[in-house]
Amino acid sequence: MAQQDSARQTAEGAASAPASAEPGENLEFLDDTVDAGEREQAHRERGTARPITVVGNPVLHRRCQDVTEFGGELAQLVDDMFASQRAAEGVGLAANQIGVDLRVFVYDCPDDEGVRHVGAICNPVIEELPAERRALDESNEGCLSVPTAYAPLARPDYAVCRGQDIQGKPVVVRGTGYFARCLQHETDHLDGYLYIDRLSKRDRKDALRQMAEGTPRYETVPND
Repeated sequence: MAQQDSARQTAEGAASAPASAEPGENLEFLDDTVDAGEREQAHRERGTARPITVVGNPVLHRRCQDVTEFGGELAQLVDDMFASQRAAEGVGLAANQIGVDLRVFVYDCPDDEGVRHVGAICNPVIEELPAERRALDESNEGCLSVPTAYAPLARPDYAVCRGQDIQGKPVVVRGTGYFARCLQHETDHLDGYLYIDRLSKRDRKDALRQMAEGTPRYETVPND
């Protein structure tokens, strides 16, 4: 996911923390704020930045394959994804955004309180929220695979994402505000959807116009 168009946020800031009585009650959530900067730096320094795929590339428009092997190749992919995310100045990156057909994403994203969250989730699933918890946030959204374009998109301002870490252990991550948007956005990528697929035809057309008129700040993969 691209940084927000206005207020490009940066913040400093894993163990598990007890859940509160909300959707996902009785779960233990990953505390992805502990040593966030150090963990992100370690991943990034081991990795190599790769160019970003853009809308129209087939790998972005189909469901990715499940991660079934949790070893050195996956660890290196995650390191490369962190390096690629930093090079593109993003806050979230799915594997298919660097051309890899696997269900894993990384993130380095602040929430609305400015707390920094850093992690990687394999085989993510967003938990369905009860109606009373579905408060919508209509903030702008952007995507590294739709460079230079932004559009308002309503999404729940709270999200619970279940999956596995890079060792294959079950994890549950929750986010609020901007970070909740990031978790939903990246999971959408791995299901074969870009945020512009959730827009009206008019807004999608406008986003593609913005992309055509803009120049990305990072290397992209040309579409054939």
